[in-house]
Amino acid sequence: MAKGHRSQIKRERNANRDIRPSAKLSLARVSTTKACFVLDAIRGKDVTTAEAILAYNPRYASRLIGKLLQSAVANAENNNGMAKENLYIAECYANKGPTMKRIQPRAQGRAYRIEKRTSNITIVLNER
Repeated sequence: MAKGHRSQIKRERNANRDIRPSAKLSLARVSTTKACFVLDAIRGKDVTTAEAILAYNPRYASRLIGKLLQSAVANAENNNGMAKENLYIAECYANKGPTMKRIQPRAQGRAYRIEKRTSNITIVLNER
């Protein structure tokens, strides 16, 4: 059990909160493994290089991640007052989201399950 008054506990919890600018896309209609292929290509790169990689990447997830990166850059500029030239991608990862289950009719009255996977994609930026 935590000790102290409720406001003191909240103050301590907010003191060690991550202040780096980030953006999160929930329930993206792309599987986690497919999103990770694109995220691996941009991890650790500066923002302008990452945008160029995403612009010419033919995968579907690269369009989603490109929009998410623009949102994270806008958060960094507007909320934290950081310059776009100094930003780089500190963390980027895709976590598993809920799976939609669908049924595909097959021969002889059988039914196959189709799993439409979703993912929660997060990009965290930092300044050099």
